[in-house]
This record gives sequence, C-alpha cells and structure tokens, in this order.
Amino acid sequence: MISCYLRNQINEILMQPDDKKILYLAQKANKKDEALALLMKKYKERLYWHIRKMIIVHEDADDLLQNTFMKAWNHIGNFRGDASLYTWLYRIATNETLNYINKKKEGLLHEDADIETMLGNKIETDPLFTGDEIQKRLQKCLLALPEKQRLVFNMKYFEDMTYEQMSEILGTSVGALKASYFHAVRKIEAFIKNEVF
Repeated sequence: MISCYLRNQINEILMQPDDKKILYLAQKANKKDEALALLMKKYKERLYWHIRKMIIVHEDADDLLQNTFMKAWNHIGNFRGDASLYTWLYRIATNETLNYINKKKEGLLHEDADIETMLGNKIETDPLFTGDEIQKRLQKCLLALPEKQRLVFNMKYFEDMTYEQMSEILGTSVGALKASYFHAVRKIEAFIKNEVF
C-alpha cells in the first residue's frame, strides 16, 4: 500500500512539464507565456535553493532567481540543446550568483568587513532562515570556504548532483570537482573539530 505522502510525491514528479514541451512552446509566438510558466514551475524551487545556499539572503536570492529566468528567457532561442535544459539553467543561475558575489566584494573593498562575515551575520538575524543551530554552524563553515569549494559542496551535498552534471554546469573537469569537494569536506571537518566559526 502506497502512503498518501508517497503518492503525492509520485504525482508531483509525473506532473512536471517535459523540457521538450517547454522548448517547443517557447518557439510558438502565441505559447511563450505558457512555456515560461512551465519553465518556472519545473525549476523555480531548485534554482532558488541553489542560489540561496550561496548568498544566504532570501531577498537577494529571489532577485537573482528572477534575473536567471529573465536571462534564460531572453536567450532560450539560442539554446542549442548541447546540454540539458536543467544544466543550462543552473549554469545561468550560478554565473548570476557568482557575478553578484563579486560585485558585493568590490563594494566592500573600502569597508572593514568581508562578504563572508556579512553573510554569516545575516544567518543570525534573518527571520526567514529556518535552520536550527547545527544548520547555522554548517552554513557559517561553508561561508569560510573558497567560493568554488562552497559551490561544489552545495551542489554535491545538498543537491545530490553527479560530478558529470556539475562538470556541465561549471565547465570544470570531473577530477577537479572531486578534488574541490574532497578539500571542502576536509576543511569543514577541521572547522567543526576546532570550532573556528
């Protein structure tokens, strides 16, 4: 007997729009709005959390998500299908997020704080952060990692992506991604062991 929760999860998966259908509708002048709605329905939540794990702040993640969909929508006609729609959207979201972080860092050059400290403080004060104390500690550890290691850790640990998917999204070799993940895990273990946060 299938539980009600499991039945709902299966129905949700089965009701997800097909990427081919989304791309087909995007090519039709009178179906573009429907295609955008399906695209957002399918990928909005996953992309939001991908971005949010990198920048912590809900409002910034929401803005970057909108930018991601706008950029994707403006360039969907150029989508060649070399990668899946999923990895193409993740690449756009990742680039938007990293560009945002770099701009924030440039703006902080003349201040005493760095972006990691600023984001760490946001974890403590953000009413929309729903994690418990352990989640807060983990997020602060992640903020101490270099951006690439933090990104790879988030994608592998939280989003359960394969190294091949990450390679498509980030344009980095599988070997380099495995090394980044390994180093990130070791640093997190050291931070937790030494309570350096």
